[in-house]
Amino acid sequence: MSVPQPILFATGNPHKVQEVAAVLGSLGLHVEGLESLGRAIEEPAEDGLTFTANALLKARYYAQQSGRLALADDSGLVVDALGGEPGVRSARYCGLTGPRSVVDPANNAKLLEHLRGVPDEQRTARFICVMALADPHRTWAVTRGVVEGRIAHEPRGQNGFGYDPLFLLPGRKVTTAELDPQQKDAISHRGQAARMLADLLRRRS
Repeated sequence: MSVPQPILFATGNPHKVQEVAAVLGSLGLHVEGLESLGRAIEEPAEDGLTFTANALLKARYYAQQSGRLALADDSGLVVDALGGEPGVRSARYCGLTGPRSVVDPANNAKLLEHLRGVPDEQRTARFICVMALADPHRTWAVTRGVVEGRIAHEPRGQNGFGYDPLFLLPGRKVTTAELDPQQKDAISHRGQAARMLADLLRRRS
């Protein structure tokens, strides 16, 4: 079965679009963000209790609103010492709204404050990404990517976004914000989920 193109990626985050487009582009698939619609679509309430629930909710919603094949992801950081927080609230952990240049540092500052005094061995964490692909009538696929790490004591690196400056890869002794885009794509939770999706689509074609 051929894949309708272009695929609408239900995000306004250009970093996410670039990362996923690089993977699906290997199949000759074109990925566009929400700005490609040329009109605003009211965002759905992301009230699911899991990454999977939110990814499915968004993919189905934007497919129905646009009439197109829509891809959505829900991703975040799960910190063991915080009982799994910030989890599905990762993007809005600090309670602020606004540009990433404001919200991301505030989220990171809150995370560090909640982990104040927690020793290295208890700062284990993981990035999780669930991707869902749906058209207006059915769900095509759901994939999941996970990368394990630890929370650093201070931000490091200028690349990436979100919690990347604090997410330490113990085996490499660098944060994901210290990796170049190609290195990050090779190991990231979103890259993993996108490659799994690419494999599923390749088998369907």
